Amino acid sequence: MDRVALADFLTRTRARLAPADLGLPPGVRRRTPGLRREEVAQVAGLSVDYYARLEQRRGPQPSPQLLAALARALRLTQDERDHLFRLAGHEPPRRHGPLGHVRPGLLLILDRLHDTPAQVVSDLGDVLAQNPMAAAVFGDLGALVPERRNLLLRWFTDPASRALFPPEDHEDLARAHVASLRAARTARPGDRRGAELLEQLLATGEEFTSWWECHEVARRRGGRKRVLHPVVGLLELECEVLAAGGEEQLLLVHTAVPGGESASRLELLRILGAPAPA
Repeated sequence: MDRVALADFLTRTRARLAPADLGLPPGVRRRTPGLRREEVAQVAGLSVDYYARLEQRRGPQPSPQLLAALARALRLTQDERDHLFRLAGHEPPRRHGPLGHVRPGLLLILDRLHDTPAQVVSDLGDVLAQNPMAAAVFGDLGALVPERRNLLLRWFTDPASRALFPPEDHEDLARAHVASLRAARTARPGDRRGAELLEQLLATGEEFTSWWECHEVARRRGGRKRVLHPVVGLLELECEVLAAGGEEQLLLVHTAVPGGESASRLELLRILGAPAPA
C-alpha cells in the first residue's frame, strides 16, 4: 500500500468535484475548491475520521468494498478506479464482478433523480448503485456484502425479497429474471462472473433449474411493476430501462403517474427518508 500516493490521489480527485456533481446542496461559501472530506465520506458511506486518516497518510488499508464505494463517490473512470485499487495494495476487481465499476455518467444521472427510485444494475443482475428513493422502495442493498446484491440470487434464495411483490406477479418476475440472465450469458459466453452466478443459481434448487431449462431469452426491459411496500402499501410504477456500455450496465428508473395514489405514496417515502428493509 502506497499511503503517500493514495493520499495525494484522493485529495486531487476530491478537489476537482463540486457538490452538484454528487447531487449535494452547495452549502456555505467554500475557502477551497472541490468537495469537503465529510461530503466524500457521506456519499461513500464511511466515517469522516476514517476518510481523513486516508488523506493524512495514516489510515489502515482500505477493503475492496470501501475502495469501490470511494470510486463511486469520487466519480472515477474505470482506469482511475483500477489505479486506486493498486495504490491501496489490491488487485482491481474483474470488470463484470459484483464490485463492477459504474460509469460516472450514469452516477451523474442517478444523483439528479431526487424524487423517483432509480438504480444501476449490471446485465447479470448485480445492483451496482442506488439513489435514496430506490433504497426506500426496494431496500438499501448497499448495506449488504456485494455478493448478496444480485437480484437473481435474492429472488431465488431470499423469501423476503419476493414479499415486496404481489404473489400473482411472482411467476412473470421469475421468468424475466432467468430470461435476462440467459441473454447476458449468451452475449458473454466466456465471462467468469456469469459462469459463477449460473452455478450458484443452479444449486438453489428445482425452481431456478426448471425455468433455466425452458431456454427463454430476453433482455431486461421496462414495463409495469407493482411493489408491496411495508410502510406505504401498494406502489404501481412504470419501469424504464436505459442501457449503457453495450447494455452491460442498465439504469432502471421507476415512475408513478403524476397526481395518482402511488405518486403520493412515493412522496411520503421521500419525506420519511427511511430505506425499506433489505
